[in-house]
Amino acid sequence: MFLIIINQILKMLLLMLVGYLCYRLKLIDQHSNKSLANLLLMVINPILVIMSLQTDYSPQLISGLLTAFALAAVSHLAAILITRVLIRQTGNPDYSIDSFSCVYTNCAFMGIPLAQSIFGTNGVLYITAYSVVFNLLAWTHGVSVMTGAASLKDLKKGLRSPMIIACTLGLILFFTQIRFPTVIADTMNYIGGMNTPLAMMIAGASVAQTDLFQMLRNKKIYQITLIKLLLVPAVTLAALTLIRADFTVACTILLASACPSAATCTMFALRFQKNYQHASELYAFTTLFSLATIPLFIYAAECLLA
Repeated sequence: MFLIIINQILKMLLLMLVGYLCYRLKLIDQHSNKSLANLLLMVINPILVIMSLQTDYSPQLISGLLTAFALAAVSHLAAILITRVLIRQTGNPDYSIDSFSCVYTNCAFMGIPLAQSIFGTNGVLYITAYSVVFNLLAWTHGVSVMTGAASLKDLKKGLRSPMIIACTLGLILFFTQIRFPTVIADTMNYIGGMNTPLAMMIAGASVAQTDLFQMLRNKKIYQITLIKLLLVPAVTLAALTLIRADFTVACTILLASACPSAATCTMFALRFQKNYQHASELYAFTTLFSLATIPLFIYAAECLLA
């Protein structure tokens, strides 16, 4: 499995390079990259989730899904506690950005393609559970971090997010064993197949929009990166080692927790008038370094969880 993920990471790195070059060659600009990101989050990811649930019913799959929800909650809670302890609020104007970036991962852009490549449709199913917990917490705890308060309106908006709707619809179709006609299923699979290349090209174009040399001189970015890419997944791995859940489920949750900072942070920063440039830098920096840290944690999972 370690060699599989190394191979997949190299492919994703090359796809990121294509996106980077497209931005530098002005084939993609900031506006079009944002539009592509919305297309991915609003259409392609949800369709991929729905199609992952177009599978035969089995009690083992249901048990794994429920376990994934529970472990996703544990992982997020651990990240929130770590952040509360290690991120200094006093005298830190970017506290909200730093905290959000440490807790919430890019489980849709990075996690889904990797889970699909390693574990197939079951991996997508289990990481969907992580994404549901992500959306619920991001629109409650995440909003409160950004603004100092969270409202029922924000929670309702989170519950109406495409990923939550897709998961709900997919589960209904799964339990009722309703299948799409072949023509519709093939069309949706074609759309879902765009997830990995488009996600990585968007990430590459996002990296191209940042000043890499300036980022490398920012000491605080290194602190956030260490917490996000090393400490949070390490604590998650320790918890999974104690819980001893199904290997595929546990490894998928670990993979999701080891993903880079969420692109959602930049969107929230724009929405709530925070330092969106800092959020973009953290997204780009952690994305680049996660290509090295994710394989390490997958290798550790093979040794400790298998």
